[in-house]
Amino acid sequence: MKRITATFCAMTLAATSLTAFAAGDKDKMIGRLDSAQAVLNEIMATPDKSVPQNILSSAYCVVVIPSFKKGAFVVGGQYGQGVATCRNTPSGKWSAPVFVQLAGGSFGFQIGGQSTDLVLIGMNERSLSDMLHNKFKIGGDAAASAGPVGRNAQAGTDWKLGAEFLTYSRSKGLFAGIDLDGTVLSQNQDDTRTFYGTDIQFESLLKGSTPVPPSARPFVRTVAKYFVAAKAAQ
Repeated sequence: MKRITATFCAMTLAATSLTAFAAGDKDKMIGRLDSAQAVLNEIMATPDKSVPQNILSSAYCVVVIPSFKKGAFVVGGQYGQGVATCRNTPSGKWSAPVFVQLAGGSFGFQIGGQSTDLVLIGMNERSLSDMLHNKFKIGGDAAASAGPVGRNAQAGTDWKLGAEFLTYSRSKGLFAGIDLDGTVLSQNQDDTRTFYGTDIQFESLLKGSTPVPPSARPFVRTVAKYFVAAKAAQ
């Protein structure tokens, strides 16, 4: 009887530990969403140095990778984790977020291990198709351009010539377009599973089939707010 009781207690303790561990991991995912929201708010707080409204008003997907770090993946490489949401037509609603990761070789915009915030704006339906893939190489599988910055960016610039993604970086307060060619954006299935508590297909999330969880609403609402404001300003 004592052995059975001891076994039961051990199983209960293990289950409790696993639950606490899973809760801690989910807290990290929520923290990443909060960081992504903060990045967007800080970037958009200065209209003359933010993502232009004519670009935001055309966005299909928004990817935010807070604190992209040099040397965190492999020697000389770069690695970051972030979140993405896509707009569903014709409803216009933004999807529940998915968790993504970006990895690639050195391309010279960071010095001494400095971390950088990255923002990728998907500009057409092809960008949504790319997001549904398990992984794709920016500049290879998906055409990308360094995005223009500021209130008065011209509508006729290169971004209108077929770029699926416009790419931006923010480091030490400076926000500018950046060349991310050669980096690979892929689904982070483990983090997505941790956050939602079950396996959910990225397609179900990005196409709006899954409701936005309460802890993700601040991020999604922030994306939607800037999109709606940009539309109204056109």
